[in-house]
Amino acid sequence: MTTDIKCYDVVIIGGGTSGVSCAWNCAKLGLKTLVVESGTYLGGSITSSLVIPAMKTSKNSINNDFFNFLYKKLEKLGGAITYCDGNKGWFNPELTKIALDILMKEAGVDVIFESRVTHVNRNKSKILSINIETNYSDNSLASNNVLSLPIESKYYIDATGDGNFCQKINCEILENFENDFQPISLRFIMSGINVEKFSNWLMAYDTDRNVTTSCTTGGYTYLSTAYTWDNDVKWALKPLFERAIADGCITSEDSNYFQVFSIAGTPDSVGFNAPRIIKKDISRSEAYKLGRESILRLSQFCIKYLPGFENAYISSIANSLGVRVSNRIKGKYIYTYEDLISGKKFDNPVLISNYPVDIHSDKKGKSKLIKTEQEYQLPIEALMVKGYENLFVIGRCISAEFKAQAALRIIPSCFSMGEGLAKYLAK
Repeated sequence: MTTDIKCYDVVIIGGGTSGVSCAWNCAKLGLKTLVVESGTYLGGSITSSLVIPAMKTSKNSINNDFFNFLYKKLEKLGGAITYCDGNKGWFNPELTKIALDILMKEAGVDVIFESRVTHVNRNKSKILSINIETNYSDNSLASNNVLSLPIESKYYIDATGDGNFCQKINCEILENFENDFQPISLRFIMSGINVEKFSNWLMAYDTDRNVTTSCTTGGYTYLSTAYTWDNDVKWALKPLFERAIADGCITSEDSNYFQVFSIAGTPDSVGFNAPRIIKKDISRSEAYKLGRESILRLSQFCIKYLPGFENAYISSIANSLGVRVSNRIKGKYIYTYEDLISGKKFDNPVLISNYPVDIHSDKKGKSKLIKTEQEYQLPIEALMVKGYENLFVIGRCISAEFKAQAALRIIPSCFSMGEGLAKYLAK
Protein backbone atom coordinates (compact mmCIF):
# COMPACT_ATOMS: atom_id res chain seq x y z
CA MET A 1 0.00 0.00 0.00
CA THR A 2 1.48 3.35 -1.06
CA THR A 3 0.41 6.84 0.00
CA ASP A 4 0.92 10.27 -1.54
CA ILE A 5 4.43 11.69 -1.43
CA LYS A 6 5.42 13.73 1.63
CA CYS A 7 7.86 16.62 1.41
CA TYR A 8 10.37 17.75 4.06
CA ASP A 9 13.38 19.99 4.42
CA VAL A 10 15.31 17.40 6.44
CA VAL A 11 14.92 13.63 6.80
CA ILE A 12 16.98 11.99 9.54
CA ILE A 13 17.37 8.22 9.42
CA GLY A 14 17.90 7.13 13.01
CA GLY A 15 16.54 8.59 16.24
CA GLY A 16 19.56 8.05 18.46
CA THR A 17 21.55 10.69 20.33
CA SER A 18 22.86 12.62 17.34
CA GLY A 19 19.62 12.17 15.41
CA VAL A 20 17.28 13.57 18.08
CA SER A 21 19.55 16.55 18.69
CA CYS A 22 19.70 17.33 14.98
CA ALA A 23 15.94 16.88 14.56
CA TRP A 24 15.01 19.11 17.51
CA ASN A 25 17.36 21.86 16.38
CA CYS A 26 16.29 21.66 12.72
CA ALA A 27 12.64 22.05 13.70
CA LYS A 28 13.43 24.89 16.10
CA LEU A 29 15.23 26.65 13.25
CA GLY A 30 12.18 26.43 10.97
CA LEU A 31 13.03 23.33 8.92
CA LYS A 32 10.28 20.77 8.36
CA THR A 33 11.83 17.63 9.83
CA LEU A 34 11.16 13.89 9.83
CA VAL A 35 12.85 11.19 11.90
CA VAL A 36 12.71 7.64 10.53
CA GLU A 37 13.29 5.27 13.46
CA SER A 38 13.45 1.49 13.17
CA GLY A 39 12.66 0.94 16.86
CA THR A 40 9.76 1.93 19.08
CA TYR A 41 11.36 4.84 20.95
CA LEU A 42 14.04 7.48 20.57
CA GLY A 43 17.35 7.93 22.36
CA GLY A 44 19.55 5.21 20.91
CA SER A 45 22.50 4.49 23.17
CA ILE A 46 20.91 6.17 26.21
CA THR A 47 17.61 4.33 26.08
CA SER A 48 18.23 1.16 24.08
CA SER A 49 21.80 0.43 25.18
CA LEU A 50 21.54 1.91 28.72
CA VAL A 51 24.64 4.05 28.17
CA ILE A 52 24.42 6.25 31.25
CA PRO A 53 25.64 8.61 32.48
CA ALA A 54 26.78 10.75 29.57
CA MET A 55 30.49 11.44 29.97
CA LYS A 56 31.61 14.88 31.12
CA THR A 57 33.26 17.03 28.48
CA SER A 58 34.89 20.45 28.07
CA LYS A 59 33.49 23.51 29.84
CA ASN A 60 34.07 25.35 26.54
CA SER A 61 31.94 22.95 24.50
CA ILE A 62 29.61 24.41 21.87
CA ASN A 63 26.19 23.50 20.45
CA ASN A 64 24.72 22.53 23.83
CA ASP A 65 21.12 23.79 23.45
CA PHE A 66 19.61 20.34 23.05
CA PHE A 67 21.60 18.84 25.91
CA ASN A 68 20.44 21.63 28.22
CA PHE A 69 16.79 21.41 27.18
CA LEU A 70 16.80 17.63 27.59
CA TYR A 71 18.34 17.99 31.04
CA LYS A 72 15.69 20.53 32.09
CA LYS A 73 12.86 18.34 30.78
CA LEU A 74 14.23 15.26 32.54
CA GLU A 75 14.85 17.18 35.75
CA LYS A 76 11.15 18.13 35.83
CA LEU A 77 10.26 14.46 35.31
CA GLY A 78 12.59 13.36 38.11
CA GLY A 79 14.95 11.71 35.66
CA ALA A 80 18.15 13.80 35.74
CA ILE A 81 20.65 14.95 38.33
CA THR A 82 23.91 16.87 38.37
CA TYR A 83 26.51 14.65 40.01
CA CYS A 84 29.07 15.86 42.56
CA ASP A 85 31.70 16.31 39.83
CA GLY A 86 29.42 18.76 38.02
CA ASN A 87 28.31 16.28 35.34
CA LYS A 88 24.72 16.99 34.23
CA GLY A 89 24.51 13.83 32.11
CA TRP A 90 23.10 11.47 34.76
CA PHE A 91 19.87 10.50 32.99
CA ASN A 92 17.15 7.95 33.62
CA PRO A 93 16.84 5.80 30.44
CA GLU A 94 13.09 5.10 30.70
CA LEU A 95 12.17 8.70 31.43
CA THR A 96 14.46 9.78 28.58
CA LYS A 97 12.13 7.94 26.18
CA ILE A 98 9.24 10.06 27.43
CA ALA A 99 11.21 13.30 27.54
CA LEU A 100 12.33 12.88 23.94
CA ASP A 101 8.76 12.26 22.75
CA ILE A 102 7.74 15.48 24.48
CA LEU A 103 10.64 17.51 23.05
CA MET A 104 10.01 16.28 19.49
CA LYS A 105 6.30 17.09 19.79
CA GLU A 106 6.95 20.55 21.20
CA ALA A 107 9.42 21.33 18.40
CA GLY A 108 7.10 20.00 15.67
CA VAL A 109 9.28 17.06 14.56
CA ASP A 110 7.49 14.24 12.75
CA VAL A 111 8.60 10.80 13.98
CA ILE A 112 7.70 7.47 12.39
CA PHE A 113 8.58 4.44 14.50
CA GLU A 114 8.99 0.84 13.28
CA SER A 115 10.06 2.07 9.87
CA ARG A 116 12.95 1.48 7.50
CA VAL A 117 14.21 2.85 4.20
CA THR A 118 13.44 0.43 1.36
CA HIS A 119 14.35 2.45 -1.73
CA VAL A 120 16.55 5.43 -2.57
CA ASN A 121 16.04 7.44 -5.75
CA ARG A 122 19.17 9.41 -6.64
CA ASN A 123 21.22 10.82 -9.43
CA LYS A 124 25.00 10.83 -9.41
CA SER A 125 25.49 13.35 -6.58
CA LYS A 126 22.08 14.01 -5.08
CA ILE A 127 19.42 12.00 -3.29
CA LEU A 128 16.05 12.86 -4.82
CA SER A 129 13.63 10.83 -2.72
CA ILE A 130 13.30 7.74 -0.55
CA ASN A 131 10.63 5.20 0.27
CA ILE A 132 10.14 4.05 3.81
CA GLU A 133 8.17 1.03 4.92
CA THR A 134 6.20 0.88 8.14
CA ASN A 135 4.02 -1.91 9.51
CA TYR A 136 1.09 0.13 10.68
CA SER A 137 -1.06 3.06 9.67
CA ASP A 138 -0.94 6.29 11.66
CA ASN A 139 -4.70 6.40 11.31
CA SER A 140 -5.61 2.95 12.60
CA LEU A 141 -3.94 0.67 15.12
CA ALA A 142 -6.22 -2.08 13.86
CA SER A 143 -4.66 -1.94 10.41
CA ASN A 144 -1.92 -4.49 9.72
CA ASN A 145 -1.17 -3.19 6.26
CA VAL A 146 2.44 -2.55 5.30
CA LEU A 147 2.65 1.05 4.17
CA SER A 148 5.19 2.31 1.67
CA LEU A 149 5.70 6.04 2.14
CA PRO A 150 7.43 8.04 -0.62
CA ILE A 151 9.30 11.04 0.80
CA GLU A 152 11.14 13.95 -0.79
CA SER A 153 13.55 16.16 1.12
CA LYS A 154 16.21 18.80 0.58
CA TYR A 155 18.62 17.06 2.95
CA TYR A 156 19.13 13.50 4.18
CA ILE A 157 21.08 12.58 7.30
CA ASP A 158 22.38 9.14 8.26
CA ALA A 159 22.19 8.97 12.05
CA THR A 160 21.98 5.18 12.27
CA GLY A 161 25.25 4.74 14.15
CA ASP A 162 26.50 2.07 11.75
CA GLY A 163 26.08 4.08 8.55
CA ASN A 164 23.28 1.78 7.39
CA PHE A 165 21.69 4.30 5.04
CA CYS A 166 25.03 5.22 3.47
CA GLN A 167 25.88 1.55 3.03
CA LYS A 168 22.57 1.03 1.23
CA ILE A 169 23.68 3.39 -1.52
CA ASN A 170 27.29 2.14 -1.52
CA CYS A 171 28.99 5.18 -0.03
CA GLU A 172 32.71 4.76 0.53
CA ILE A 173 33.63 3.37 3.96
CA LEU A 174 36.90 4.20 5.66
CA GLU A 175 39.24 1.25 5.94
CA ASN A 176 39.48 -0.66 9.18
CA PHE A 177 42.85 -2.13 10.05
CA GLU A 178 43.57 -5.25 12.07
CA ASN A 179 43.90 -3.40 15.38
CA ASP A 180 40.88 -1.14 14.80
CA PHE A 181 38.77 -3.04 17.30
CA GLN A 182 37.05 -2.26 20.59
CA PRO A 183 34.92 -4.78 22.51
CA ILE A 184 31.19 -4.25 22.64
CA SER A 185 29.17 -4.24 25.86
CA LEU A 186 25.73 -5.32 26.99
CA ARG A 187 24.68 -3.17 29.92
CA PHE A 188 22.17 -4.01 32.64
CA ILE A 189 20.46 -2.61 35.72
CA MET A 190 19.94 -4.14 39.16
CA SER A 191 17.24 -2.98 41.58
CA GLY A 192 16.21 -3.79 45.14
CA ILE A 193 19.56 -2.49 46.39
CA ASN A 194 20.11 -0.77 49.72
CA VAL A 195 22.13 1.95 48.00
CA GLU A 196 22.94 3.83 51.20
CA LYS A 197 24.36 0.65 52.78
CA PHE A 198 26.34 -0.11 49.63
CA SER A 199 27.63 3.47 49.46
CA ASN A 200 28.75 3.53 53.10
CA TRP A 201 30.62 0.24 52.69
CA LEU A 202 32.10 1.21 49.33
CA MET A 203 33.39 4.62 50.40
CA ALA A 204 35.16 3.04 53.40
CA TYR A 205 36.47 0.10 51.37
CA ASP A 206 37.87 2.19 48.48
CA THR A 207 39.47 5.53 49.43
CA ASP A 208 40.60 6.32 45.86
CA ARG A 209 38.33 9.22 44.86
CA ASN A 210 39.52 8.99 41.26
CA VAL A 211 37.68 5.66 41.14
CA THR A 212 34.94 5.67 43.79
CA THR A 213 32.68 8.61 44.61
CA SER A 214 29.32 9.17 46.27
CA CYS A 215 27.05 12.12 47.00
CA THR A 216 23.54 12.93 48.16
CA THR A 217 21.26 14.80 45.75
CA GLY A 218 17.56 15.43 46.26
CA GLY A 219 17.59 13.21 49.32
CA TYR A 220 18.95 10.18 47.43
CA THR A 221 22.41 8.63 47.44
CA TYR A 222 24.24 8.41 44.12
CA LEU A 223 27.57 6.69 43.54
CA SER A 224 30.11 5.47 41.05
CA THR A 225 32.88 2.87 41.16
CA ALA A 226 34.91 0.68 38.81
CA TYR A 227 37.29 -2.26 38.38
CA THR A 228 39.12 -3.76 35.40
CA TRP A 229 41.47 -6.68 35.03
CA ASP A 230 44.24 -4.25 34.00
CA ASN A 231 47.03 -3.44 36.45
CA ASP A 232 47.48 0.26 35.66
CA VAL A 233 45.33 1.18 38.68
CA LYS A 234 45.43 -0.29 42.18
CA TRP A 235 41.79 -1.42 42.16
CA ALA A 236 40.27 -1.77 45.64
CA LEU A 237 37.74 -4.32 44.37
CA LYS A 238 40.43 -6.63 42.99
CA PRO A 239 40.49 -9.08 45.96
CA LEU A 240 36.71 -9.57 45.69
CA PHE A 241 36.92 -10.39 41.99
CA GLU A 242 39.86 -12.74 42.54
CA ARG A 243 37.93 -14.56 45.28
CA ALA A 244 34.82 -14.81 43.10
CA ILE A 245 36.85 -16.27 40.23
CA ALA A 246 38.46 -18.80 42.57
CA ASP A 247 35.01 -19.73 43.93
CA GLY A 248 33.65 -20.28 40.41
CA CYS A 249 31.07 -17.50 40.81
CA ILE A 250 32.36 -15.61 37.75
CA THR A 251 34.92 -16.25 35.02
CA SER A 252 38.11 -14.29 34.47
CA GLU A 253 36.54 -12.85 31.30
CA ASP A 254 33.57 -11.57 33.34
CA SER A 255 36.02 -9.47 35.37
CA ASN A 256 37.63 -7.69 32.43
CA TYR A 257 35.57 -4.50 32.89
CA PHE A 258 33.15 -3.51 35.65
CA GLN A 259 31.75 -0.02 36.11
CA VAL A 260 28.78 1.00 38.26
CA PHE A 261 26.67 4.17 38.27
CA SER A 262 23.52 5.14 40.13
CA ILE A 263 20.49 6.08 38.03
CA ALA A 264 18.63 9.36 38.44
CA GLY A 265 15.22 8.97 40.08
CA THR A 266 15.70 5.32 41.08
CA PRO A 267 16.85 5.20 44.71
CA ASP A 268 17.23 1.40 44.80
CA SER A 269 18.91 0.79 41.43
CA VAL A 270 22.33 0.97 39.82
CA GLY A 271 23.41 0.59 36.21
CA PHE A 272 26.39 -1.45 35.04
CA ASN A 273 28.75 -0.63 32.20
CA ALA A 274 29.38 -4.37 31.93
CA PRO A 275 29.87 -6.98 30.72
CA ARG A 276 32.40 -6.10 28.05
CA ILE A 277 32.34 -8.92 25.49
CA ILE A 278 35.91 -9.52 24.40
CA LYS A 279 35.44 -12.19 21.73
CA LYS A 280 36.08 -10.76 18.26
CA ASP A 281 34.85 -13.17 15.62
CA ILE A 282 31.28 -13.78 16.76
CA SER A 283 27.88 -12.76 15.44
CA ARG A 284 25.73 -10.17 17.12
CA SER A 285 23.31 -12.95 18.09
CA GLU A 286 26.10 -14.81 19.86
CA ALA A 287 27.21 -11.59 21.56
CA TYR A 288 23.74 -11.12 23.07
CA LYS A 289 23.73 -14.68 24.39
CA LEU A 290 27.23 -14.44 25.85
CA GLY A 291 26.40 -11.05 27.34
CA ARG A 292 23.29 -12.30 29.11
CA GLU A 293 25.14 -15.33 30.48
CA SER A 294 27.77 -12.99 31.90
CA ILE A 295 25.12 -10.66 33.33
CA LEU A 296 23.64 -13.53 35.31
CA ARG A 297 27.02 -14.40 36.80
CA LEU A 298 27.87 -10.75 37.57
CA SER A 299 24.51 -10.25 39.28
CA GLN A 300 25.18 -13.30 41.47
CA PHE A 301 28.63 -11.88 42.27
CA CYS A 302 27.07 -8.60 43.42
CA ILE A 303 24.52 -10.34 45.63
CA LYS A 304 27.19 -12.54 47.25
CA TYR A 305 30.07 -10.09 47.66
CA LEU A 306 28.71 -6.51 47.80
CA PRO A 307 26.94 -5.27 50.99
CA GLY A 308 23.56 -3.75 50.14
CA PHE A 309 22.87 -6.20 47.29
CA GLU A 310 21.41 -8.95 49.48
CA ASN A 311 17.89 -8.52 48.04
CA ALA A 312 18.91 -7.18 44.63
CA TYR A 313 17.77 -8.54 41.26
CA ILE A 314 18.25 -7.91 37.55
CA SER A 315 15.58 -5.39 36.57
CA SER A 316 16.64 -4.52 33.03
CA ILE A 317 18.99 -5.72 30.30
CA ALA A 318 19.83 -3.43 27.39
CA ASN A 319 17.86 -4.03 24.20
CA SER A 320 20.90 -3.16 22.08
CA LEU A 321 24.59 -3.85 22.29
CA GLY A 322 26.84 -0.99 23.28
CA VAL A 323 28.96 -0.54 20.17
CA ARG A 324 32.14 1.53 20.33
CA VAL A 325 33.46 1.02 16.78
CA SER A 326 31.32 1.00 13.66
CA ASN A 327 31.60 1.65 9.95
CA ARG A 328 32.89 5.15 9.38
CA ILE A 329 31.67 6.85 6.21
CA LYS A 330 34.19 8.74 4.08
CA GLY A 331 33.40 12.43 4.07
CA LYS A 332 34.68 15.54 2.35
CA TYR A 333 37.20 15.69 5.19
CA ILE A 334 38.68 12.76 7.12
CA TYR A 335 39.31 13.88 10.68
CA THR A 336 42.60 12.49 11.94
CA TYR A 337 44.18 11.63 15.25
CA GLU A 338 46.78 14.32 14.54
CA ASP A 339 44.00 16.88 14.07
CA LEU A 340 42.62 15.91 17.46
CA ILE A 341 45.81 15.65 19.47
CA SER A 342 47.17 18.92 18.05
CA GLY A 343 43.95 20.84 18.70
CA LYS A 344 43.71 21.91 15.07
CA LYS A 345 41.29 24.81 14.52
CA PHE A 346 38.62 24.86 11.79
CA ASP A 347 36.46 27.58 10.23
CA ASN A 348 33.18 25.76 10.93
CA PRO A 349 33.50 23.50 13.97
CA VAL A 350 30.42 21.56 15.11
CA LEU A 351 31.87 20.62 18.49
CA ILE A 352 34.64 21.45 20.93
CA SER A 353 35.71 18.80 23.43
CA ASN A 354 38.57 17.58 25.58
CA TYR A 355 37.34 14.03 26.17
CA PRO A 356 40.29 11.63 25.89
CA VAL A 357 40.92 9.02 23.23
CA ASP A 358 39.27 6.01 24.88
CA ILE A 359 40.30 2.69 23.34
CA HIS A 360 39.04 -0.48 25.02
CA SER A 361 40.91 -3.71 24.39
CA ASP A 362 40.14 -7.41 24.56
CA LYS A 363 43.56 -8.04 26.11
CA LYS A 364 44.86 -7.35 29.62
CA GLY A 365 46.84 -4.14 29.94
CA LYS A 366 46.16 -3.01 26.37
CA SER A 367 43.29 -0.54 26.89
CA LYS A 368 44.32 3.08 26.39
CA LEU A 369 43.04 6.41 27.71
CA ILE A 370 45.02 9.11 25.91
CA LYS A 371 44.31 12.51 27.46
CA THR A 372 44.60 15.56 25.24
CA GLU A 373 46.68 18.53 26.33
CA GLN A 374 44.24 20.95 24.71
CA GLU A 375 40.70 21.09 23.43
CA TYR A 376 39.96 19.88 19.92
CA GLN A 377 37.36 20.73 17.25
CA LEU A 378 35.46 18.69 14.66
CA PRO A 379 34.79 20.41 11.30
CA ILE A 380 31.44 20.36 9.50
CA GLU A 381 33.19 18.82 6.48
CA ALA A 382 33.63 15.55 8.42
CA LEU A 383 29.82 15.25 8.40
CA MET A 384 29.47 15.77 4.63
CA VAL A 385 29.38 12.48 2.74
CA LYS A 386 31.87 12.44 -0.11
CA GLY A 387 30.25 12.48 -3.55
CA TYR A 388 26.87 13.88 -2.44
CA GLU A 389 25.45 17.37 -2.28
CA ASN A 390 22.68 16.70 0.22
CA LEU A 391 23.75 13.70 2.32
CA PHE A 392 25.32 13.98 5.76
CA VAL A 393 26.35 11.63 8.55
CA ILE A 394 26.33 12.20 12.31
CA GLY A 395 27.14 10.04 15.32
CA ARG A 396 29.83 7.42 15.71
CA CYS A 397 29.99 6.66 11.95
CA ILE A 398 31.35 10.10 10.98
CA SER A 399 34.34 10.58 8.71
CA ALA A 400 37.16 10.11 11.22
CA GLU A 401 40.14 7.88 11.77
CA PHE A 402 39.75 5.05 14.28
CA LYS A 403 41.73 6.74 17.09
CA ALA A 404 39.97 10.07 16.56
CA GLN A 405 36.54 8.42 16.59
CA ALA A 406 37.47 6.83 19.93
CA ALA A 407 37.28 10.31 21.48
CA LEU A 408 34.34 11.65 19.47
CA ARG A 409 31.79 8.85 20.06
CA ILE A 410 30.55 10.03 23.48
CA ILE A 411 26.98 11.24 23.96
CA PRO A 412 27.66 15.00 24.50
CA SER A 413 29.75 15.11 21.32
CA CYS A 414 27.01 13.33 19.37
CA PHE A 415 24.50 15.87 20.71
CA SER A 416 26.78 18.71 19.60
CA MET A 417 27.48 17.40 16.11
CA GLY A 418 23.74 16.91 15.50
CA GLU A 419 23.05 20.46 16.64
CA GLY A 420 25.98 21.87 14.71
CA LEU A 421 24.75 20.24 11.50
CA ALA A 422 21.23 21.60 12.05
CA LYS A 423 22.57 25.14 12.36
CA TYR A 424 24.62 24.67 9.20
CA LEU A 425 21.60 23.46 7.22
CA ALA A 426 19.44 26.33 8.46
CA LYS A 427 21.83 29.05 7.23
